[in-house]
Amino acid sequence: MRISTELLKGVLEGIILQRIDAGINYGYEITKNLRDFGFEDLAEGTVYTILVRLEKNELVDVEKRKSEMGPMRKFYQLNQAGKERLNLFWQHWDFLINKMTELRKEN
Repeated sequence: MRISTELLKGVLEGIILQRIDAGINYGYEITKNLRDFGFEDLAEGTVYTILVRLEKNELVDVEKRKSEMGPMRKFYQLNQAGKERLNLFWQHWDFLINKMTELRKEN
């Protein structure tokens, strides 16, 4: 199922934090993993923009490593602030699911 990119933008940071927490930890790998997971329309540039924001907001630790092919790669790992943000994302997500379910049952 294709999901509206506008709807996806609202939750993409949490999705990427979850992927990093799961050990999927460099930009291209995250993008490929999400596309394989079903987010086919996800642009690589969108993922990199969020990764830059996560780094700027000090939610991830970054390590540059030599790549087997091409330039150095940035590998991302959640730090404590990132883990807290991910936990908050899931709390908000659970709240939203519960409220949406309540709204749907009203009809």
